[in-house]
Amino acid sequence: MTQGAIGPALMGQEDVKERDALLRSWLIEVLGEKPLALSPASADASFRRYWRVQVGNRTWIAMDAPPGREDCGRYVRLARLLRAYGVQTPEVHAEDLSRGFLLISDLGDQVYLSALNDATADRLYGDALETLLLIQTRLPQAGLPEYDAPFLQRELGLFRTWLVEGLLGLELMRPEYRQWEGVEALLIANALEQPRVFVHRDYHSRNLMLTERENPGVLDFQDAVSGPLTYDLVSLLRDCYIAWDPERVWGWALDHYDRLCSCGRLVGVDEQRFRRWFDLMGAQRHLKAAGIFARLSLRDGKHGYLADIPRTLGYVIAVCGRHPELAAFGEWLQGRILPALAHLVPVRRPDMDIN
Repeated sequence: MTQGAIGPALMGQEDVKERDALLRSWLIEVLGEKPLALSPASADASFRRYWRVQVGNRTWIAMDAPPGREDCGRYVRLARLLRAYGVQTPEVHAEDLSRGFLLISDLGDQVYLSALNDATADRLYGDALETLLLIQTRLPQAGLPEYDAPFLQRELGLFRTWLVEGLLGLELMRPEYRQWEGVEALLIANALEQPRVFVHRDYHSRNLMLTERENPGVLDFQDAVSGPLTYDLVSLLRDCYIAWDPERVWGWALDHYDRLCSCGRLVGVDEQRFRRWFDLMGAQRHLKAAGIFARLSLRDGKHGYLADIPRTLGYVIAVCGRHPELAAFGEWLQGRILPALAHLVPVRRPDMDIN
């Protein structure tokens, strides 16, 4: 499951205890006997919590997703849709949508992030890209929310609201605000000109499980949308939690580009245009992610994500260095944001381990 932990800060200790008791009671009903073991299986950067349930030699994962905060119904629909098209997602064994409880199959406890190294990367990313190709070429988009301009702008706003103003306490001066508006417009236009596909929206090393068969197991798909073709690709290859040599990353991306062209998903798009899509889509995602990491710290008390902000902004700075229209923004990030951030978390040089 996705790494992290849900803090009781937003639910309240009494609410947590009550839900734990309800979940245990429901599991006894579903499984027909008292579980022999119920232990935390990790959580994610939301209100969901996960438990590993063991009865005899068999295990499942119980999901606790409080109604009103999480949509279990959407998770179930998308899990079954993805499985129907050959993507290995958890199988839903039992559900109580009114109370926000699911019992799903256990895909193990080894996330990609813990298994990736120089020796395994080509094989593991090869499997992940094979699954991504399937998602992008076979999955229907009907009924998915549109990743449209207002949606993209709201996401970009997380960077300014939660990181710049919230975490760092900085107020944008008028020239800075005008510059930010120009960056927003550029990144949104880049996203909207791309072919639309089924977008997982969080396809990276903490949401992929290393499995013996049908690798990888795919998690955290409940926020899927219809959106830009390069979004999941850059999420995977320019991961906020692990970085690779730039040329190696671009090699993986080009292999995926070639396969998209071969199957007719990309027509009349040359490598230079694809690289621009990939770069600028990454900048949008990484600015959003940096804002989310700041929000997780300020609002949810999950401070561990702060350590991922320097790497995440490093990707943006590298992209700005390759595209003249973003050069001034990159200089602003280096000159104003990174120094302020250095007082909170160690900031690595933007040319270290980024692409």
